[in-house]
Amino acid sequence: MAAGKTSDRDQRQPLWKIGSITAVKRIVLTFQQVEISPIVVITGSETGEIEHDLADYGVIFLPNIQYENSQMFDSAKIGLRFLQHKCDQVLFNPVNIPMFTPETLRKMMECRAKVISPSYQGKGGHPLLLASELIPKILEYNGSLGMRGAIRSLGIEREWMDIDDEGVLRDMDDIDRLDLLLKKHNQHILHPFVRISIEKEFLFFDSRTKLLLLLIQETNSVRSACRHIALSYSKAWNMLNGLEQELGYAVVERKHGGSKGGKTYLTKEGLEFLEKYQQFELKVRQYAKDEFNKLF
Repeated sequence: MAAGKTSDRDQRQPLWKIGSITAVKRIVLTFQQVEISPIVVITGSETGEIEHDLADYGVIFLPNIQYENSQMFDSAKIGLRFLQHKCDQVLFNPVNIPMFTPETLRKMMECRAKVISPSYQGKGGHPLLLASELIPKILEYNGSLGMRGAIRSLGIEREWMDIDDEGVLRDMDDIDRLDLLLKKHNQHILHPFVRISIEKEFLFFDSRTKLLLLLIQETNSVRSACRHIALSYSKAWNMLNGLEQELGYAVVERKHGGSKGGKTYLTKEGLEFLEKYQQFELKVRQYAKDEFNKLF
């Protein structure tokens, strides 16, 4: 959740640096360490700057266009609607809590309880883990207590997991304490960063193209897909046309419509190519991770 209001003193927090990287990038890196996907960032007043900061990190951007007149729970609903039916669990985290460790996420995900919050020395923190089956009922909640009220309405007991991780508590107001945690956190997010592409005389497919195809499959719209990954419409079509030229077959199918415009779908061949690339990418990243851990 990074959809601060213009008038909010915290609205710059996504881009505040802890060490040499921004708070929002630190959270993304922590999520990526435990192979969480997709990673969705809800943006508000700093949308353009956040998109630029995370341009190479394979995240999906969902703007809250009503951020000036909404609460964090409204932003949470935007993310939950998008993630519905796409995953088994959802981790929900405000951008001002950036220093929890990957190990904390692993322990929470392995617990398999439906609602989990971490705690440190008896105090509750973030992120919050939710089983995806709870999303429809959470989206129905319209009370005044936000996420807390939505969870209470479920009639399910929240599980508090005691974690030896001070980062689940520390927010951006406690910048001195965050600086003390920095060295330890940097050690936790030490990782190989692998960029995978397919090329002939030039690059024609990479993680950004993959994300474009995934979002076309999701939205049936190239324009909508572009909005989610901060990509211009013309650039997207250049990428698609170049991909089709190099592969030698159609990857997307355009269907013209009436007053609401046409739709774009992945062809059978395009979907098969995407699935094979995802398998290839997963195996390469797993190999790189295993070898990195073995050698370093």
